[in-house]
Amino acid sequence: MASKYKPRKLIVEGNQDKRVIPELIEANGIPWEETQSEAIVDIEAYGNDQFIDSTVISTELQASGLISLGLIVDADNDLNRRWASIRNACAQSISDMPDTLPERGLIHSTASGIKFGVWIMPDNKTQGMLETFLSYLVPDPSESLWKYAQEVTQSAKQKGSNFIEPHVDKANIHTWLAWQNPPGRQLHNAVMEKILDPNHPRAQPFVDWFKRLYGLS
Repeated sequence: MASKYKPRKLIVEGNQDKRVIPELIEANGIPWEETQSEAIVDIEAYGNDQFIDSTVISTELQASGLISLGLIVDADNDLNRRWASIRNACAQSISDMPDTLPERGLIHSTASGIKFGVWIMPDNKTQGMLETFLSYLVPDPSESLWKYAQEVTQSAKQKGSNFIEPHVDKANIHTWLAWQNPPGRQLHNAVMEKILDPNHPRAQPFVDWFKRLYGLS
């Protein structure tokens, strides 16, 4: 039997997502705390992507009182493969998932009336991850410094830095953050303190998806 959950739930891969998303949503005008002890959305960080599983998704959708369930995963290096794996995992519970992921993010009503959403980082159309999405929030006046940070990261790679290629976006954003005031802020702090611009136009498709999925305004 499924355990009791809050009405709105979001499942993410890691704690970075869990910390960044509330700061992003609050900065866009939605108070995160419904009461002193309860957030508007219950976020669970799995620590990996193993929630893309038919049993996990079926169990989550059967939770008592659930009205909205969202999944956020990284595209990594193959967006189409990632979407196919999500569709396959959902097939047992949702038979009419679309063939392609909508660019604005999936919001789908199940047969039982639950709103089910999927967002694939960074933007539902390109490869990447949370850090790729956050690079979209680099303030426009810092664009030249951002380009230089990417050049420095590549130069460091050529000089023997051992970060792996799939993590280049992580290296880029942390290099750029190392040059801010104060240097080296964590990702959620950078959003909260507007070192990264949470109101940047490129953040708005995600914010809009989140608001639509969870009925927020």
